[in-house]
Amino acid sequence: MAEFPPRDVGATQALLEAGGYVADRALATTVHLALAMGRPLLLEGEPGTGKTEIAKVLASQLPRRLVRLQCHDGMDLASAAYEWNHARQLMAIRLSEAAQEADRAALERGLYDRRFLEPRPLLQALEGSPALLLIDELDRADEPFEAFLLEVLADFQITVPELGTIRAETPPVVVITSNRTREVHDAIRRRCLYHWVDYPDAARERAILARRAPEVPAALSAQVVAFVQGLRDGDSFFKPPGVAETVDWARALTALDRRELEPAAAEATLGVLLKYQDDIARLRGAELARRVEEAREAAS
Repeated sequence: MAEFPPRDVGATQALLEAGGYVADRALATTVHLALAMGRPLLLEGEPGTGKTEIAKVLASQLPRRLVRLQCHDGMDLASAAYEWNHARQLMAIRLSEAAQEADRAALERGLYDRRFLEPRPLLQALEGSPALLLIDELDRADEPFEAFLLEVLADFQITVPELGTIRAETPPVVVITSNRTREVHDAIRRRCLYHWVDYPDAARERAILARRAPEVPAALSAQVVAFVQGLRDGDSFFKPPGVAETVDWARALTALDRRELEPAAAEATLGVLLKYQDDIARLRGAELARRVEEAREAAS
C-alpha cells in the first residue's frame, strides 16, 4: 500500500507514473500539496488533456474506492447526494396501518430513519472505506448546483434536515474537473487547490505514448506525436485531438501494420483522431500530405 500522503513531490510523481500517468513537476507538486493538506483539487483544461485520468490513477495507486459523480444539466441534490426511498416509506406506513399501530407521531419519526435513505455519490464518498471522490465535468452542471458542494468541500460532511449532519470519519480525496465551458464559482475555487492541465509538449506526449501503447514502433510514435502537435499549434480545429486520441490513432496505425506515418493510412484513419466531419474534411488531400511530410521531417 502506498504511503499516504506521499512523503514528498518526488514520491507523488513516482506514484502517478506507477499508474501510467506521466506528470510534469508542476502538476505533481499541486497533486502532492492537495494530498498533504487535505484540500480538494480543481483541474481545468481542454477536453482530452488527462484530467479525469489523474483521479483514476490516484484511486488505483493510493489505493482508495473511486466514487464518481458525473455532472450533467439539471443535476440536483437527489441525484448527487441522497434521496429518500419513498416506496419503502409508503410500505412502512401500510404495514403500520395493517398492524393497527396507533402512535402516529412515532410512525412519522420512523419514516425518516436511516434505513430509508438512499446514498448517492457525495454521501457514498463520506461513508465506508476511504474513498476518492471524482466530481467530473463540474462545468456541465447548472451553476446553482455548486452551492450543494460547499459543505462537502469545506467540512467533508452533508446535512440531512430530517437526520442531522453526516460527517466523514476519513475525509475523501476530492478531485474536481472542468472543461471550462463556463466559469466555476469563486466559492468553489477558494476551497480547492488549482491546476490548469494543458496539452503535453512533444517529449511528454511521446513518453505517454510509450507507456500507454508500447507496441507502437518508435519511428511511428515520434511521427504521430509531431503530427498531432502540429494540429494543436495555432489551428482553429473545432476539437483538437486530445492525448487519448493520439494513443488511439497510433494503435490504429500499428494495427494496420504501419511502421511509419503515410498519407494513405493517415487519411483512412482520420476518424480515430478527429471527431467532427468539418475537421476531417479540412485536413484531407494535399493538406494532409503536407502535414504528414512535415511530421516525418520533424521526427527525424
